[in-house]
Amino acid sequence: MSAMPKALWGVAAAALTALFGYAGMAYAQDPNALWQIVHGECVPDQRQHGDPKPCADVNLAHGVAAGYAILKDIRGATQFLLIPTGRVSGIESGSLLSRGAPHYFADAWTARGFVEKALGHAMPRDSLSLAINSEFARSQNQLHIHIDCVRADVRDALMRERATIGRHWAPLGVALAGHHYRAMRVTGATLGEHDPFKLLASGVPGARSDMGHRTLVVVGMSFADHKPGFAILEDRADPAHGDKAGGEELQDHACALGHQAR
Repeated sequence: MSAMPKALWGVAAAALTALFGYAGMAYAQDPNALWQIVHGECVPDQRQHGDPKPCADVNLAHGVAAGYAILKDIRGATQFLLIPTGRVSGIESGSLLSRGAPHYFADAWTARGFVEKALGHAMPRDSLSLAINSEFARSQNQLHIHIDCVRADVRDALMRERATIGRHWAPLGVALAGHHYRAMRVTGATLGEHDPFKLLASGVPGARSDMGHRTLVVVGMSFADHKPGFAILEDRADPAHGDKAGGEELQDHACALGHQAR
């Protein structure tokens, strides 16, 4: 990471918020705004001018259908979104489970560097998270993965429970943000071959047929012998009882952990 002074990183973060903030205001009103921003602005600008604005990054290495954009969200100074450059409605899209589907969660984990740059310093892996909401808890009709810090209380709860998080889905021993999640672990510094969409569809009974009811959250972890890995969490929406399966609730868009780490 660059040795840019923290004060300058603060200026840079403020500039990013000002530059990309209008996107957040737009999609608060229009459920197709993210698609319009990425498809109508970021991709053409990247192709024609080599400049992804208003996105922070556009990756078309494997073509538009398998590409993705990174966009600053207006909420918080550190939250970014990974958005496919091909049309993908959300977690319920069957294309996510097809052979050879883009590994959007792995790409989102790589993009956590944007969060660190906004903070002005590197972060421990267990302070960073990825989340996708169910169709009941989202505002947009284009898939987007939230990239930001995890809530401090959620991080602490996962640290206490990590010895009990196994390699297969099982109920987590504690509630998170008042909701009961299932959890499993995978190992490795990156998500690599571990695709949370496919792990959910193949490992939780009934999930494949109602993916739109599900939320997924991925939190960086270190397990026994300091082996890097991830805790993957899932919840199923139960709107009648106040659970819309919005895994974004486990993130902290004020990033208290980031400020503690300064």
